[in-house]
Amino acid sequence: MEIRSTLIQEYFKDLTDEQIAQFDQLYDLYSFWNAQINVISRKDIEELYVRHILHSLGIAKFCTFKPGEKVLDVGTGGGFPGIPLAILFPETQFHLVDSIGKKIKVVTEVAAGLGLKNVKASHLRAEQVTDKYDFVVSRAVTRLIDFYPWVKGKFNKDSKNAIANGILYLKGGDLAEEIAESRLKAELYPLADYFKEEFFETKFVVYIPQ
Repeated sequence: MEIRSTLIQEYFKDLTDEQIAQFDQLYDLYSFWNAQINVISRKDIEELYVRHILHSLGIAKFCTFKPGEKVLDVGTGGGFPGIPLAILFPETQFHLVDSIGKKIKVVTEVAAGLGLKNVKASHLRAEQVTDKYDFVVSRAVTRLIDFYPWVKGKFNKDSKNAIANGILYLKGGDLAEEIAESRLKAELYPLADYFKEEFFETKFVVYIPQ
């Protein structure tokens, strides 16, 4: 896996040595834990840096999280987009939740292996979360009409960021019908504007301000 963090460094120029080392470690950590508890398809492990890590970091091209902000990652699976974002924003607090316990086990072990102090992982459904957050992030967990009720009311009222608190949702394909169905005020930002890899041609950050 020669590409490792070099791909990330191509798009994020200001990484510290510690962050570069953490991004490098992700391949070995996910290869190890995925062999124990299958959370990523075997084929996707080889594409980990494009399809999972860089994809997760697409959110960071649109929004720079501030120190002290709190971010909830709903349906995090093996830790995406939360783990890569937590590496990039070490002073932002990330709470990663998933309803499947074995996935949270992987998140916990990967975060510990990286030495991340800003990640909390919980085996919970989104509806069971009681805290308030500045942003909710997620990666194509379900249709927006079903997703929004899970997180409605979980936002801090005051925004500290350049953009208003809200949902940052990674999703691909033609989203017009889904957004219309949800009746949410959503803005689409194509990841192809930020990343040149073919994988991103149909991928978006969907921003839903609160």
